[in-house]
Amino acid sequence: MKKMTYVLLGLAFACTSSQKPVADIPSQPEAIQDASAFAMTITEEELREHLEVYASDEYAGRETGTPGQKLAVDYIKAAYETLEIPAAKSDGDYFQKVPLELTKLPNGKVNINNTTYSIGSDFVTFSRSESSHQGLVFAGYGIDTEGYSDYSNLDVKDKVVMMRAGEPKNADGTYIISGTEETSVWSNMSEAIGKKAEIAKEQGASAIFYYDPVNYPRFEGYYNYMRANDRGQMQVKSEDDDTIMILMNTDLAKKVYPNIETASAGEVLDIPISFSLKSDNEVIDTENVVSFIKGSEKPEEYVVISSHLDHIGVNADGNINNGADDDGSGTVAMLEIAEAFKEAAKNGQGPKRSVVFLHVTGEEKGLLGSQYYTDYDPIFPLANTVANLNIDMIGRIDPKRQGNRNYVYLIGSDKLSQELHTLSETVNAKYTNIELDYKYNDENDPNRFYYRSDHYNFAKNNIPIIFYFNGTHDDYHRPSDTVDKINFDLLKNRAQLIFHTAWEVANRDNRVTIDTMAK
Repeated sequence: MKKMTYVLLGLAFACTSSQKPVADIPSQPEAIQDASAFAMTITEEELREHLEVYASDEYAGRETGTPGQKLAVDYIKAAYETLEIPAAKSDGDYFQKVPLELTKLPNGKVNINNTTYSIGSDFVTFSRSESSHQGLVFAGYGIDTEGYSDYSNLDVKDKVVMMRAGEPKNADGTYIISGTEETSVWSNMSEAIGKKAEIAKEQGASAIFYYDPVNYPRFEGYYNYMRANDRGQMQVKSEDDDTIMILMNTDLAKKVYPNIETASAGEVLDIPISFSLKSDNEVIDTENVVSFIKGSEKPEEYVVISSHLDHIGVNADGNINNGADDDGSGTVAMLEIAEAFKEAAKNGQGPKRSVVFLHVTGEEKGLLGSQYYTDYDPIFPLANTVANLNIDMIGRIDPKRQGNRNYVYLIGSDKLSQELHTLSETVNAKYTNIELDYKYNDENDPNRFYYRSDHYNFAKNNIPIIFYFNGTHDDYHRPSDTVDKINFDLLKNRAQLIFHTAWEVANRDNRVTIDTMAK
């Protein structure tokens, strides 16, 4: 109790000791032509005071579901209470419980056409199932999209579906879906496997056999690592039984279906299949923290500012991963941005649209907190959410940028709304003059950062987004990501840019338009 008391007292000091006095901010509406006065309440001193607590050893790396993560959410909640910014939930609770489950690796076997195969040698899976099925349907690449479908005239309801990785080509070697020599999203393993599984589930499949000889060694390596370290995989707990996915090695795939590498979709094999795969899963107690400032003219439209509150915890050797940049920097930037909006509201300049401050859990476990908010329980309707500005690592300098430090990487600003992209650039030119670097916005960027932070769960729901990012560095996901490495002048400048951008999105007459739908 004493340690918590000290933390909360420190928080109260951080929120009041160096903030710009309200008396210094012009109160007359005609005197405020823009939000610069409120942006100035975002200071290096307050950012540092917050971060020295938030990324301290006391918080033990803020791993999802741990006592350190509980300290983190308590700190964030107390900050909003000190600022007198209310909870987003109607019951006044700042915490949005996120039901997660740590799925342990299963043990067991699969029987296919009266032959038994063993996990770890013939296949790998991260799912559990004890069930029996009659019928295997080969569904080609397992793709169902506009202009092409492997499921045309194919009934897979309650059947086991077998599919292979990749996407189809024309006779001339071009790809059918893109119409060019360029691959589409269906050839990207990390994205395609989830999309194909979701399609199979929507089609009514009871299980999936997936054949990807190129990436199977990666699946197998991850499985063996988890087995050796007694680790599990965290995911949003579903009330429904998930469709089990079996990742097959080449030998098993060809035993079950010899023509798998050449056949077209549509073949049905009338064979029995049974799964005997058991695991002991563990429920994880965790939460998002959500507050908001109600809009003065358009309160039913929402601008969501987000960052993730978690990190990766403590290494096996006992070293703490403090996560000062990832994503302590985004978390404390949000607290300062929220304070700037609150000062505006106190001076009669509150935003026209409601501004939501969403601190999500489980990002490091697979964007789980934001997935829960968008896919399971959005506190505010997604249809009325006009944009998401997501902050994940904005306190450091990419080593490739040494000597040219006044920058920030922007990702996704033009993916769904050119208007949002133009607004972003206009705001920056007017107020902050930071170099907006779009290096990682390239569709062919091998890092695939667009899909690797919480904005993606908004983007996939056709909500325009901007992802603010300083790039990775040698301390990324290491114990050396500490407060002393943070460039607080850059953190302040970037936070002010995000505040100005959110201000413009929240106060313009019309919501930003969507001109491209999510793929």
